Amino acid sequence: MKILKTILAVALLSLTATTATAQETEYQFKPHFYIDLQGGAQWTVGETKFKDLISPNIQGAIGYQFSKVIGARLAVNGWQSKGGFPGNIKYKWKYIAPGIDITFNLSNLIAGWNPKRFFNVSAFLGGGANIGWGNQEMNDLAARGYTARYLWDGTKVRPYGRVGLQLGFRLSDYVNLLLEANANGLSDKYNSKYGNNMDKYFNALAGLRINLGKGYNAIEKPAPEPEPTYVEPTPAPKPVVEPAPAPKTEAVKVEPMRREVFFLINKTTIRESEAAKIKDIADYLKANKNAKVNIVGYADAGTGNDRINDRLAQQRADVVVKCLLEKFEIAADRISYDSKGAHVQPFTENDKNRVTIMIAE
Repeated sequence: MKILKTILAVALLSLTATTATAQETEYQFKPHFYIDLQGGAQWTVGETKFKDLISPNIQGAIGYQFSKVIGARLAVNGWQSKGGFPGNIKYKWKYIAPGIDITFNLSNLIAGWNPKRFFNVSAFLGGGANIGWGNQEMNDLAARGYTARYLWDGTKVRPYGRVGLQLGFRLSDYVNLLLEANANGLSDKYNSKYGNNMDKYFNALAGLRINLGKGYNAIEKPAPEPEPTYVEPTPAPKPVVEPAPAPKTEAVKVEPMRREVFFLINKTTIRESEAAKIKDIADYLKANKNAKVNIVGYADAGTGNDRINDRLAQQRADVVVKCLLEKFEIAADRISYDSKGAHVQPFTENDKNRVTIMIAE
């Protein structure tokens, strides 16, 4: 257990280094299945030399990551366990131990979720059934006079519980190098000998985790566009002597003009196909000297998040304002503008809400 505590302490200290690599891209967590394939060694607690109680061990698992922190897996561990008596007397038997573990990603819990993090630390807690057989070597020793109060033969099924720690090293979106240590406890009868406490074995494993699909969706962030330069309104001209008023004529009512400039997803660039709509507004303002235009930018609610959509809507309004000011030389005091993000959706069709609406009157 001291080894597990040391590994955990070192791994948690390393989180500060891995967290520093913040990503520019927006990521969205995606639940996914995975497969673990591992091999290594087992040490069974016994009464002979440490090296004489080491056995080969393998493990396979299929799991599901429900959230950024919580997951579960169905694991099958096995090969053989060993026991011994003082005097370098040892024996072995075979076993297989299917079980269910609940996993906790400590890196995401402590340092925040980051799908591109190279190093992750996870803990798990679980249990299942240990199925043992092939205990003939212990039966032979018992026949020679060695004490085996809980001697067993045939096939025995016993419940077990375990805790463990995993260190994951990201090789790609789909493959991780996986190191695992786990401690298992079960009935005192496991090794055939009376000890007045539970029998224990420890596994050290290395292998691969294969993700069945990406664990995230990436949302592309558009490159920032330059802020529009606004032209300050020119000072009002000095009053001049007006000629005698012309005979009054009946005013002609001018209808308001509305134009909608549509944008591509995550874009704030005016397409050539939409530029003519801005010219229509500019021509209307030049023809009607008292008219003004109100400009409002929007983003669609079907993609992104509030932070991204608020920025996109603002930039879509800004780029239209800039075009009227700089290209068509419309005075700034004739333009008002706003942005609604994705909080207001002027159209029922999602994609049409990537829009700037201009109303001149």
